[in-house]
Amino acid sequence: MARVKKQQKRTGSILLSRHRTASGIDSASVVTHPRFATTSALSSKAGRTVIRKHHTLQKRLSQAQAKNDVEAARTVQAEIEENGGLEKYQRASICGQSSQRGGDSSKILIEWIGEIQRSASRAKSGSSGTTTDHTIEQRLKLLEVGALSPDNACSKSPMFDVRRIDLSSRHPSIETQDFMERPLPKQGDEKFDIISLSLVLNYVPLPTGRGAMLRRTTKFLRHRPLDQADSPLAGSFPSVFLVLPAPCITNSRYLNEDRLAEIMNCLGYALIRSKLSAKLSYQLWRLNGDTKRGVFKKEEVNPGKSRNNFAIVLE
Repeated sequence: MARVKKQQKRTGSILLSRHRTASGIDSASVVTHPRFATTSALSSKAGRTVIRKHHTLQKRLSQAQAKNDVEAARTVQAEIEENGGLEKYQRASICGQSSQRGGDSSKILIEWIGEIQRSASRAKSGSSGTTTDHTIEQRLKLLEVGALSPDNACSKSPMFDVRRIDLSSRHPSIETQDFMERPLPKQGDEKFDIISLSLVLNYVPLPTGRGAMLRRTTKFLRHRPLDQADSPLAGSFPSVFLVLPAPCITNSRYLNEDRLAEIMNCLGYALIRSKLSAKLSYQLWRLNGDTKRGVFKKEEVNPGKSRNNFAIVLE
């Protein structure tokens, strides 16, 4: 009888992100859209390998660029392209967010808005014992950063007027744009009620870049409640919907819930909703006021040999 060789496990860094974007995509779209044709065949294990490798290479590339090491940057860039580049990474991300593998994180946001709406309705009913259902008369302007598909829950909901951007668009409804290079709004009506950063911040390779992205969100949000003072949602927006892989907060040497809260509070945010699952951390942060010039360095807050190195630096 022939002996079967055991496949050796490949070692690698701790996986900080299984996928990058805030948008989800259903299985039907994966099959029917020509650019997603190969996605359905990508296994969960293969997808994680692609994503892990891409994150590692992007970090190496950023480090080489920071040192002005042109030769090293050129070598890493070539390796990124050999690994399939952003295109292959996006396919793995879409596969990871299919309904069979965790689904669409924006459903959590819609659930929270529903809870906030019902809570406000009960408060307005007072001691009468009756609850009045409030409808959202003014749609929430949502900027979805890192969108791969226009078919997620927020896109289908009448609550939102959605603007979608991504580094490399895979759909006509998604604008190819780097959020960090998006022109700053000149008028109030160019700002948003909510920005979705679902599995986006962990894609940024350097801690300083993550802090800069969080600070920049404040410039794109309306620094006031919704126009209707009596809206059941008036006290919850403008806000940021932040989704991170759970280990970024629960198993990092340089970040935990308290540290993240300190950073967000410094930027003028207050936490109004949160949920922690085995894989993901979901948070809704409301912008209460102007930003402060706080500085948060890469400092160890949770020692341990088994921890990962995810960090957010605010300069």
